[in-house]
Amino acid sequence: MTKKIYLDNAASTPVDEKVKKEMEPYFSEIFGNPGSIHSFGQEAQIGVDKARRKIADFLNCQSQEIIITASATEANNLALKGVIGAFTKKDFIPHIITSAFEHESILEPCRQLEKIGSAEITYLPVSKDGFVNPEDVKNALKDNTVLVSVMYANNEIGTVQPIFEISRIITDFKKRKSEIRNPSAFGGSASGGKSETNSKFKIQNSKFGAALPLLHTDAVQAVQFLNCDVQKLGVDLLSLSGQKIYGPKGVGALFVRSGVKIEPLVSGGIQEGGLRGGTENVPGIVGLGAAVALAAENQKAGVSAKIEKLTNKLTEGILKNVKGASLNGAKENRLPNNANILFKGVSSEMLIIALDSEGIVVSAGSACSAKALKSSHVLRAIGLSEKDASSSLRFTLSKHTTEEEINFVLRKMPEIINKLNK
Repeated sequence: MTKKIYLDNAASTPVDEKVKKEMEPYFSEIFGNPGSIHSFGQEAQIGVDKARRKIADFLNCQSQEIIITASATEANNLALKGVIGAFTKKDFIPHIITSAFEHESILEPCRQLEKIGSAEITYLPVSKDGFVNPEDVKNALKDNTVLVSVMYANNEIGTVQPIFEISRIITDFKKRKSEIRNPSAFGGSASGGKSETNSKFKIQNSKFGAALPLLHTDAVQAVQFLNCDVQKLGVDLLSLSGQKIYGPKGVGALFVRSGVKIEPLVSGGIQEGGLRGGTENVPGIVGLGAAVALAAENQKAGVSAKIEKLTNKLTEGILKNVKGASLNGAKENRLPNNANILFKGVSSEMLIIALDSEGIVVSAGSACSAKALKSSHVLRAIGLSEKDASSSLRFTLSKHTTEEEINFVLRKMPEIINKLNK
């Protein structure tokens, strides 16, 4: 193969030609500041507004519920820290529930909030197949739980999480809270433990506590392939990114359901309803809107079926022909483009280098943590040892992946593994 075979699309996708075409005028022709009242500025504002509507249409929400950010990492931080920032009551520590294998843009803010004493965090385990158990969410809920954050689809092993089921559990919890005037009578958790609710929270809860906890999902990997209708999912906040869906880097978005109060991370302007100060990245925003609209088109066209067929061929071929290879995560209920495979006893770093020399581009996990020189926390969370976690590769395909490319990879994999095992 003379062309690079790019199988790291969970990290970043190429900008689609349709997306690029929509972006181009906003670099040098429609370059005004959207905050300006003159015609140049207003023309740019129209582009921003159109993009925001495209995102809102995809998510089935209102345009004003879309907050543009510089990345999904920022969107995740805004969801967590923004919600917690709204609970600055003295002697009240809000509670967050998340999972042990979320993206670092969830886990690190949680650790930060925990370290400074701004929040209590529960990190739920996941099964060996890579799923959060909704019952674990139920049992972790407490009177002071303000936010549950579980990703829609895992970025490393591709497992699709039961967000709707988690939403139903939270809804039932809220209903029970609303039926009880004194929150402490609820017992403090869905499992019936002793209440830890303090008096200040009781006062606060009597006003709006029945609306808590909120549900957030990181949908970065899901947008291409899954139904992201926020009404059907029952989520209050949802994060997405441009670079994972054939859009530009440096732009993301956070859906914030109307009525949900959050505090800004970036101050200094009234942009994004006062939740994200700073001049808008107009070409990026236009590109994000175009990419989201393209994702909707691709879903309707059944593009994922073609990708899934090639992913299955790749997975089955490797498992059949490479000794010691096994699939990480579940065979079912996973993204159609994701195959995370353990190559027993072989260093993933050496594999990446060897494959790259053959023109095959893969990864060992999240690009955001790739330079940290440590094994994947996602793979360790599903029960892999440190050694096995450091012997796994993530193959993620795209609409551009061809059968010829997959055949080439399948021919090369046994050769490379045999060389590395000598």
